[in-house]
Amino acid sequence: MPQYVLAIDQGTTSSRAILFNKDHQIAAMAQQEFAQHFPASGWVEHDPEDIWNTTIATCREVMEKCGASASNVVSIGITNQRETTVVWDRETGQPLHHAIVWQDRRTAEICSALKDAGHEDTVSAKTGLLLDPYFSGTKVAWILDNVDGARDAAAKGKLAFGTIDSFLLWRLTGGKVHATDATNASRTLLYDIHQGQWCPELLNIIRVPDAVLPQVMNSADDFGETDPAIFGGAIRITGIAGDQQAATVGQACFRPGMMKSTYGTGCFALLNTGDVAVTSQNRLLTTIAYQLGGKPTYALEGSIFIAGAAVQWLRDGLGIIEHAAQSGELAAEADPNQQVYLVPAFVGLGAPYWDSECRGAMFGLTRGTGPKELALAALESVCYQTRDLLDAMRGDWDSAHDTVLRVDGGMVASDWTMQRLSDLLNAPVDRPKVLETTALGAAYLAGMHSGFYPAPDVFAKSWALDQRFSPDMAEDQREQRYAGWRDAVARTLSK
Repeated sequence: MPQYVLAIDQGTTSSRAILFNKDHQIAAMAQQEFAQHFPASGWVEHDPEDIWNTTIATCREVMEKCGASASNVVSIGITNQRETTVVWDRETGQPLHHAIVWQDRRTAEICSALKDAGHEDTVSAKTGLLLDPYFSGTKVAWILDNVDGARDAAAKGKLAFGTIDSFLLWRLTGGKVHATDATNASRTLLYDIHQGQWCPELLNIIRVPDAVLPQVMNSADDFGETDPAIFGGAIRITGIAGDQQAATVGQACFRPGMMKSTYGTGCFALLNTGDVAVTSQNRLLTTIAYQLGGKPTYALEGSIFIAGAAVQWLRDGLGIIEHAAQSGELAAEADPNQQVYLVPAFVGLGAPYWDSECRGAMFGLTRGTGPKELALAALESVCYQTRDLLDAMRGDWDSAHDTVLRVDGGMVASDWTMQRLSDLLNAPVDRPKVLETTALGAAYLAGMHSGFYPAPDVFAKSWALDQRFSPDMAEDQREQRYAGWRDAVARTLSK
């Protein structure tokens, strides 16, 4: 039987499993969606049991599709929706509360209070992050404060905190391993990315006891092995990375100055800055792109909360399309004389605005505005937000000026959208042949550590271009449209 690496790609709306062969090609893939819970305005939750059950079901499905047993799987790599937070009982393995999703804004008041107390400079200097509900730390504090007896149990070492990778690792190993990797740790507000360790000062500020924390390991490392009962035999787990960092690896962005942008539920652009942790002057994040052999590689990151979710809104909220692919077809037929702007602040705005209180708005509506113009506005909102990020990166780091953007995620299948993205960025956009770069990155980390895949420089040579989109819009038109976007955002901000 052939040998494979199994990638677990646990996302915001679905869990996927993909088997990759020796040539980094997909042998089989399975996907299951799971329920989204919205208990209050701005709150988003998942049932951790749904995440666990769909993850295991998809893994078993792909193994069955290939006729593979545990002995045919060299290792497992895990990539996950970052910042989504679970706290569970160490003895029973049961979650104390639904997982609080990265999009959730319930801790906005906690973050505001910490800012008012003068803590943001300390937090930013140590973590590279801003005080925002997006990150995990305040979510942990909220669970401990709002579940009866949780703080007392946590202080006694009875509880465990983890992002989704850590929760899955715990379950997969039968409760033997409580660990995470440096990329996920770097998104918690609790981890000093310069010292490479949990920070006691930050734990005290955000009120998270160290007894709940996982061990922090490399992105390619020995994370233990699965309970043999799960897949009919033990399988090594040798790679973990947050989804956006895994996509950076899958896009082979190993050199400083290389940049990728993933268009899924949200949009996340990472610019490799090598061994230099660049401090942003434009409210971007400094984060760990990956860590190998104890050495972190840093990145500047821009985080957009709503990208593909805007297309889902067209489908599920407005009912003007039946399938996501229709959005590009509609947009291409929109009236070019109308300039309709959607500011998709459904859960606030991320970089570079970081306004958790503002909500979505639409500008420029006329009696002639219809589904085509709304589709155009939704897709262009993603392009404009990407330009916000790229401009900020260029302001922070000179090497970003000549960057070619490597793209992935569900939205990049649309030629129209990618051409409009290139037009509004005034930069080349490269779409790879393998679009499942997040899962590929997790698989590569696991396969590299287990000796199944080659060193990064060799792997990078296997990256293959599907299509390059080059800018083809007049400069005055591009700048006039972008000025309209900036005006729309300014009218939407709560501050």
